[in-house]
Amino acid sequence: MQLNFVTYDVFTDTRFAGNPLAVVFGADALTDVQMQTIAREFNLSETIFVRAPEYAQHAASVRIFTPTKELPFAGHPTIGCAIALAERNHAGDEPRDMLLVLEERVGPVRCGVKLTGGASFAEFTAPKLSEQTGADPSIETAAKALGLAVADIGFGAHTPSLFSAGVPFAMIPVASLDALARARLIDANTSVALGATEVFVYTRAERSASHAFNARMFAPEIGIVEDPATGGAAAAFAGVLARFESLPDGWETLPILQGAEMGRPSVIGLEVHIEGGKLAGARIAGKAVKVSEGVLYL
Repeated sequence: MQLNFVTYDVFTDTRFAGNPLAVVFGADALTDVQMQTIAREFNLSETIFVRAPEYAQHAASVRIFTPTKELPFAGHPTIGCAIALAERNHAGDEPRDMLLVLEERVGPVRCGVKLTGGASFAEFTAPKLSEQTGADPSIETAAKALGLAVADIGFGAHTPSLFSAGVPFAMIPVASLDALARARLIDANTSVALGATEVFVYTRAERSASHAFNARMFAPEIGIVEDPATGGAAAAFAGVLARFESLPDGWETLPILQGAEMGRPSVIGLEVHIEGGKLAGARIAGKAVKVSEGVLYL
């Protein structure tokens, strides 16, 4: 069996920045074990497998795997796959806008794509509203897990929390960019210490920055020592912002810079919709650029 694949750098318009993604086409006949094996072979944060959709009006059914497990939803594979499908199906076309739907395990995800002839752009509406998923980790536990002082944890009204928009994240605010740079996941067994295998560490950006927050994401338990860009975490972060920030009703744009400490800067567009003081919706957006393409031999 031979399958075509492409790789994209996602949440960037520059090759060798952002978060790498492998997109495997025609994966209908692959078993779960084969998909997991291929994801482990690519050894990227995620590999997405494209299959025929259940509903003809949708673009594709997809499965998303880290090197060690399947995820029901993830942001950078959604952005990258939407762009990959649009570029593959409209190669050589003039720049254009389109809508497509990906069938993910979390449910259908509606994506808008803008083909530009360069780094294409995509955005999607979070398929599930972010919600709290457990008791808040203590400041002391968070500090110990990240090798930081207690004084390094938290800023403004922000304290450690657990939120999910399909995948649970321990959300750990730190007081400064310096504390963010020093953060290290000391204990790989975070699911016990912090209540989630994925740990999103964030702080407010400098006033002069074009983004609102800086962040890092650690998930060694699922084969991701550190992730350059985590769209699923950004979707979950919308709930954090609704809880800890005094956001006005309406849409608010709050971009996130992630991956800078890894030398792979990534800009995740996050739009949060507030109604009556509560989270009512979220959108994730970003660019992606193709890096390679080839054939898998099975």
